[in-house]
Amino acid sequence: MPAEFHVSSLLRRLVGGSVDFVVIGGIAVIAQGHVRNTQDLDICYSPDPDNREALGRVLIDLGARLRGIDDEIPFIPDARTLQGMQILTLDTQDGGLDLLVDPEGSPGYDALRANADRIDFDGFEILIASIEDLVAMKRAANRPRDRSDIEALTAILRLRRSPGAETS
Repeated sequence: MPAEFHVSSLLRRLVGGSVDFVVIGGIAVIAQGHVRNTQDLDICYSPDPDNREALGRVLIDLGARLRGIDDEIPFIPDARTLQGMQILTLDTQDGGLDLLVDPEGSPGYDALRANADRIDFDGFEILIASIEDLVAMKRAANRPRDRSDIEALTAILRLRRSPGAETS
């Protein structure tokens, strides 16, 4: 049975572990203003070797294991394992965590990070993908949920850019 989803705890552990990452996926869509549900945290992380080390330490501390694998197979989510992965879907003691190095439709990690919005999340700062980058990734994925997210995100962006809208 999957662990209960505690997004704040997952994010706090990543930030506390000095992991360089940008939140993408459903949590980023929610943080940008679209109310919807999600069952996991999706992040894009820097593939830098030191960052993989930091992420690996956090994953081990979280008891990360491969999602959807019932058999006991050897899996150590450390920097060496992360080096060869582009996408990794995990279950942790705090819920689902999806790791992506170069999500389809994204401009690449450096640009994704440069374009990201810095927000306060439950008392600590995180980076969330910009609406423009989220829309590009959602277009590339093109699932029904993604198409719905694109409509909502596009409307939010129009509202933010309309005359009289507050800027941050």
